[in-house]
This record gives sequence, C-alpha cells and structure tokens, in this order.
Amino acid sequence: MSAILEVRHVVRSFGGVRAVDGASLDVAEGSITSLIGPNGAGKSTLFNVVSGFLRPDAGRVVFEGRRIERKPAHRIAQAGLVRTFQTARALTRLTVLDNLLLAAPRQPGEQLLRNVVSRGAVLRRELESRERAKELLALVRLERHADDLAGTLSGGQRKLLDVARALMAGPRLVLLDEPMAGVNPTLRVQLLEHIVALRDELGLTVLLVEHDLDVVMRASDRVVVMSNGAVIAEGTPAEVRVDPKVVDAYLGTGV
Repeated sequence: MSAILEVRHVVRSFGGVRAVDGASLDVAEGSITSLIGPNGAGKSTLFNVVSGFLRPDAGRVVFEGRRIERKPAHRIAQAGLVRTFQTARALTRLTVLDNLLLAAPRQPGEQLLRNVVSRGAVLRRELESRERAKELLALVRLERHADDLAGTLSGGQRKLLDVARALMAGPRLVLLDEPMAGVNPTLRVQLLEHIVALRDELGLTVLLVEHDLDVVMRASDRVVVMSNGAVIAEGTPAEVRVDPKVVDAYLGTGV
C-alpha cells in the first residue's frame, strides 16, 4: 500500500527542549497505524504538527503527495486530514446533533446566493447531513442524546462525540488522540470494532495515539514507537512487542 502520510525528520522545540527530535514515519493508505510511547515521548506534539496546530522547526509533512507543514489547521482539515484531541471539545450550548451538523462538509446553505436560487439543493444537502449525523451518533451509541445539550454529556461521552464529529467531516485520514480514554470498557470494545470496520468497509485511514496497549495490539496494522522525541521502532504489533528498544523505553515492563 502507498503512503497517504509521510513525516520526514520533523523537529519541534519548546525553549531548549526538543519535544520532537527528527521524527519520521509513514502511514499506509487504508491502514490503522498506532503511535505509542511513554509519557513525554512527543506523540501529541507530533500530532499537533501533522494536523497544523503547530509549525515544525524543521522537516516536512506530506499528505496525499502535497506538503502541508506550513498550512493552517483548517486548510488541512478541508483537504481530508481531521483529528480529535486528548481533551474532548464540544460546543456545550448546542445539541449533540448540532455539534455534528456543524462539521458536515460542502454545505451549500452557507452561501447566500445558493440559499436563494437553489433552495431545493440546500434542503436536500441538509437532509443528507442530518441522516449522516444520526448514523454516526448511532455508531458511537449517542443516538438517545441527539437533542441533549453537549454540555450535559459525561467526559467519556464527549470523547465519543469528538470521534463522531471527526468522521462527520468525511476525512480520508483521521488522527485519533487517545480516543479510548475515559470511555467505559464495554463501549471501548464496540468503538474499537467500529474503527476497524471503517477501515475495512470504507477504506478509512487511521493514525492513533493510545495508551491502552491492548487496543493498540488488537487493532493496528503497524505500530510506531516514540521515545524522547524520536522514533525508536516500528513494525507489526508482534514485532514491536518483542523489540528490545521498546521494552527499554517502557522501563522493562514490556508492551
């Protein structure tokens, strides 16, 4: 499979500390690739660089053959690379359903002229977006909360809303930053199954940061390991599990 994302020699410093120190990795199209490592390894900083929330000091990021490391986050999202965050973000005074509808792409109703001359097309697109939002809420088991204010959701439910909203944007590559954190074990299994199904059925590509290593080993096609800002190992879950550098990075506890 060809790489949909290529990260090459990325450096990002904060003061005198190199949070990311020459990291390189590839994400194959249609794969689930997990990025793991101890706390402070640089995973979230690298996510921020790839998604446009931080600019690198050096290196390049290529998405679908085009360099994006100097593009703003909203342009990267429009190009088809969408992310979630460790701390779920929601518009708390809007309903859960409206939070998803705001993420729907290609909404003709946002254009005043088309609202006037193509009212039928606008209404059809709004109906399509509403049906897609309901499907995604069912996917993450939030359908009964569709009309609730997002501010009433628990922390784990907001994480699920974050995942659904990312999918609502119709991405070709989605970056999931600890999507299982705060989610109850039963729903965690279901969400994992749905992520795998999205890859298998829709060809969605996923880059995942996750501390639940059981999730990582069960779901991933490839695993990339960071430590002290650098990539120290990569391979299949079985290969990474027994790599001595990975065992050392986890203080001898293994993975």
